[in-house]
Amino acid sequence: MFFFLSKTIYFVLMPIGLILIGFLLSIVLKSEKWKKRCRNVTFGLLLFFTNPFLANEAMEQWEIPPIPYQQLTKKYDLAIVLTGVANNTKEPRDRIYFNKGADRVTHSLQLYKKGIVKKILLSGGTGSLNHVDYREADQLKEALLLMGVPEKDIILENESANTRGSAVNTHRFIAEQPHYQNLLLVTSSFHMRRASGCYEKVGLKTDLFPVDFYTHPRKWDILQLVPTVDALKMWSVIIHEVLGVMAYWAMGYI
Repeated sequence: MFFFLSKTIYFVLMPIGLILIGFLLSIVLKSEKWKKRCRNVTFGLLLFFTNPFLANEAMEQWEIPPIPYQQLTKKYDLAIVLTGVANNTKEPRDRIYFNKGADRVTHSLQLYKKGIVKKILLSGGTGSLNHVDYREADQLKEALLLMGVPEKDIILENESANTRGSAVNTHRFIAEQPHYQNLLLVTSSFHMRRASGCYEKVGLKTDLFPVDFYTHPRKWDILQLVPTVDALKMWSVIIHEVLGVMAYWAMGYI
């Protein structure tokens, strides 16, 4: 139930949802004064959420900064790589379709090839209300095998449906395999606050390796005033994660 409600509430509170609600209110309200107010607010929201400069500044405050490889001064027994980076609806199902977050896989591969991590644990089943038979960790394993990682160095946790479940299931695995001491948590930078909070809550101590960044160096030019769809997407990611952290805190997950 929590999973279903969280997906529904997130959709309603996304920027596009707020803009759509304002637009509909400007049509259905009887009062001309309130119709005008709704139109003005809706137009203001549209300008705000599509401004690339403001979106980049906000995301800069939320993302966890990247960590240079040379700052990783110890070897890790396990890199815990969270899923959520593939398209589980695309046909045919004879390949993996990566979304933007493919850095979670490619940077983990770099960590492995550089000898910084000994093994890779892929954590995540399905985060979809549909396609419940899809297990993303299984798909990412196939990708890593193609990239040259031996099967003995890939561990699967393919039952969790969200970040909380990933932390709980991984903690259970580590409890049964106590020789895994040094752990490195790998996920998207925007998602690291929630992920690290969940892992800390269940008692797993991990170092953090954020990947998959939205932000770019601050730019001062006229193009930063031109509305973009990318800015709208960036705000959606920020709001989704802020609400996620709040919901997880309320549920006692972090």
